[in-house]
Amino acid sequence: MKGPTLTYKAEYIWIDGTEPTAKLRSKTKILADGADLPTWGFDGSSTNQAPGDSSDCVLKPVFSCPDPIRGGDNKLVLCEVYLIDGTPHPSNTRAKLLPVAEQYADQDSWFGIEQEYTFFQAGRPLGFPVTGFPAPQGPYYCGVGADEVFGREIVEQHLDACLAAGLKISGINAEVMPGQWEFQVGPAGPVEVADHLWVARWLLYRIAEDHNVAATLDPKPAKGDWNGAGAHTNFSTKAMREGYAPIITAAESLGEKVKEHIAAYGYGIEERLTGLHETAPWSEYSYGVSDRGASVRIPWQVEVDQKGYLEDRRPNANCDPYQVTRVLVDTCCAALEKAGQV
Repeated sequence: MKGPTLTYKAEYIWIDGTEPTAKLRSKTKILADGADLPTWGFDGSSTNQAPGDSSDCVLKPVFSCPDPIRGGDNKLVLCEVYLIDGTPHPSNTRAKLLPVAEQYADQDSWFGIEQEYTFFQAGRPLGFPVTGFPAPQGPYYCGVGADEVFGREIVEQHLDACLAAGLKISGINAEVMPGQWEFQVGPAGPVEVADHLWVARWLLYRIAEDHNVAATLDPKPAKGDWNGAGAHTNFSTKAMREGYAPIITAAESLGEKVKEHIAAYGYGIEERLTGLHETAPWSEYSYGVSDRGASVRIPWQVEVDQKGYLEDRRPNANCDPYQVTRVLVDTCCAALEKAGQV
C-alpha cells in the first residue's frame, strides 16, 4: 500500500511591471517532496505585465533558498518573468544583466550593497509623533534606547530570517532618521548580490507585515531636513583589489556616463541627491577619498592600502540592483579592459 506523498510549499517571488518603480509579487505552489521547481505562470494583466486579452506570463525559477518564515522543507523561489514565446519579458532586468556579467566574468566583480529603508505606520515614519516632528537628526544613527530606535524587533527578525535563508547579509544598523534602517548584502558577484537583495527585500516586507508596519524604499520618505534613503553600492574587480590605479580608472570612467547611471539608479533620485544630507547633486559627478559628499567615495583605508574598492553613493533605496550592477560592470570593466588594467 502506497503511503501518503509528503508536500512542501514553494513561494514563487517575482518582480512586476509597475512603473516607475517595480514591486515584488509572490504566490504559493504546493509540490511533492523531492519534486523539482517547475516553470509556472500568472496573470500579467494584474501586475502591469500584460494586456487582459493576452494575459499569461511565465515564471522561471532562477534562485531558491530555505523559507525561514514557514520553516521545514519549504522554499522561497525567485523567478524571472518570460513571455509565452520563450523570450524574456521587457520588465525582466535580470536577463539584461546576464550577458554583461558573462562578458566581464574574468574581471571577477564583487559588490556589497547597503540597503536603506524606512518603516511606516499610520502614514508616518515609525517614531514620528502624531503631530509635529521628532528631535532633529543626530542621535538616531546606530543609536540605542526607546527614545532613539524604532522597529528593532522587526530588524532583528529580518536579520535572523536572512541568515536562516542562507542569504549573504553582512550587517545591519539604525540610520540617520527615526524609523530608518539599513542592511548590507555582499560581497557577492553582480547576479548573486542582486538575487539575494531582492529576496531580502521580500523577507523585510513579509516580516514587517506581521507587525502591521510597512517597509518602504522611498528615496525621500520625509520631506525637509531629513536624510533620504539610498543603496550605496561598493564595487571592485580583481585588479582593483590588487592595486590603486585601477580604482582611479574606474572612478573616472563613471564620470563619463553620468546620465546612463542616474537613469539606472532609481526613480526620484533628484529628490535625494541634492548636494545636502551627505549627497552630491544628481546632475554633477565627483569622486574623492573619504568624501561622503561626493558621487563616488574611495574609503580612506583604500588609499592607505593602495588597493580595495570604491563606493558609488548615488543609487536610490528603490533601485533595481540588476540595473545597478549591470551598468557598473559595463562601465568600469570596459574602461579597465581598455586601459589594460585587468
